[in-house]
This record gives sequence, C-alpha cells and structure tokens, in this order.
Amino acid sequence: MPITRIFRLAPLLLLLFLVAGCKPEGKRPVVKIGYMLCNSEEETMARFLPLTRYLSEQCGVDFVAVPVDTHDFEKRFKAGEFTFTHSNSLIYIVLRENHGVELVASEKRGKFGSRSVGALIARKGSGIEKLDDIRGKRLAFGPMLAPTGYLAEYDLMLSAGINPEHDLATYSIPPGSFKHEKLIYGVLYGQYDVAAAPALDLEIMAREGKISPDDFVILAQSKPIPYCTFGVAKGTDPALVKKVKEALLALKPTDTAEVEGERLKVLKAAWIDGYEELSDSDYDPIREMAKRVNMPPYQKY
Repeated sequence: MPITRIFRLAPLLLLLFLVAGCKPEGKRPVVKIGYMLCNSEEETMARFLPLTRYLSEQCGVDFVAVPVDTHDFEKRFKAGEFTFTHSNSLIYIVLRENHGVELVASEKRGKFGSRSVGALIARKGSGIEKLDDIRGKRLAFGPMLAPTGYLAEYDLMLSAGINPEHDLATYSIPPGSFKHEKLIYGVLYGQYDVAAAPALDLEIMAREGKISPDDFVILAQSKPIPYCTFGVAKGTDPALVKKVKEALLALKPTDTAEVEGERLKVLKAAWIDGYEELSDSDYDPIREMAKRVNMPPYQKY
C-alpha cells in the first residue's frame, strides 16, 4: 500500500482502535451458575436464562448459566466449573457437607412454597388402600437423588417397617426425562401398582388438566422439606453474594430480562413463584432422612 494512502487511513484506523477499546464486553467479572438439569439441557436453559440475565442486570457482573447433570453436579462443582449452585435440596446438602457451600435462597413453587412433599400413591380402586398394602407390589421411584421423588418415600417405607429391598415385588425408575410424570401416568394406566410422586408434580399435573386427584389414593406423605436451592461456594465475595441474595428475594412476577432481543418474565419462564430466606437448619429433616436411607452425603458401604 502506498505510504500516502496509509497516512490518509491513519485517522480512521485510530478511531476504530479507540472504539474497540471502549467496548464494555469483558469489562465486568464473569461468574458461572451451575443449574441442575430437570428434564433436559434445552428445557433447563430456557427456564433459567432469563433469571441469569436478571441477576446480571441487578448485580453488575456477567453471569453465565452452566447446565449440569445431577449425577455430575458435585464433581463439576469440585472442579471449579461454577461458583453459584442451583440444585435440589439433597444436592445442596451434599455440597454443604463435602465442600462448605453456603445457602443463598430457597425457591418457592406450589402450595407448599419453599418446601415440597413426597407421597406414595396408588390408583383408586386398585385395592391398595393403605401403606401396608404395598407389600409384594410393583413400585416406581423418581430419580434416585430426588428428595421428594425417592428419598422421602424410601424413608416413609422404612419408617413403616417396609424394606423396599425385600418387601416389594419389584421397584424401578422410569427411563429418560420427565420421570415424575411417567411414574404418575404409570400408576394411572397400570404399569406400576405404587409410585413415589412429589406432591408438587401431582398438583401441577392436576392444574394442567392432565390428571384428576380423584384418580389416586395417597398412601403416605412426608413432612414438607425445602425445595430447590441456590447456594454459593465458600470464600465467594460477600458483597456479590449479598447482591444475588437480595436480587432473588426481591423478584416479582412483573420483573423481566432480555434474552435474544425479547423481554421475558423471569419467574414465569423459570416456573417458580419466588425465593425465600431459609436457614441451613431448615434442611436438617433431609439430613436425617438421608442418614436413615443410607444416601449421600452420609452413605456407608
């Protein structure tokens, strides 16, 4: 290129350099949030991207959503792949006991708010009317690390003197995603005699017109225990943790965040009603259940 042309372009090149240097991208800290997968990565990201963007807007950092399989959650947290955690309450306890994760806020959804209930159900008219009737029957659990789809119901049976390992004909876990819905439908249409169903899923499926509560018998029901939970790695900047906590607790149904050019309602997208402040001791009933059922983080071989 002739030297005279370079001199003519120099002001333009300088301007482009200055503009590029003023880009806000990369200026703010980047902090990752690990979201436990519910049914699929696609569904989880669709639910929680608006919440992630909302937190970025409120807290002055660029949060990044990281979808994480339930069974990989502890391993990936330990590897430092994310700082904040969004998981079910049993995974929170595992992270708390093994890695010192601190409680930020507890999610609210359905009639039990920040708590949920596990239930053992049978189809009405099946002849199974009380918990003792499930001996010798086919039972379906939800995911193995589900507090109200496995842990609570397993504990209910042990407390009633029923050992699921010996006193049932079979027990199984439905394959693939939407396990809670599958086992409820499985009882309704005769694939299973009994199911370990979260009361929240029964409530939502009835509200959506998928089932009628009158079709089922509740054989036993656990006490309410904390639902999904936001946690944070110990040692995280206390000022940032405070901002995140305040932003979660302040969330209203009308709050929105921008995702791909569209303003979305944060709570509606996430299928939640809001957040509540609980204390770590509120999770003690889950700890006691996990000890009785011999599950993580207290499992003994």
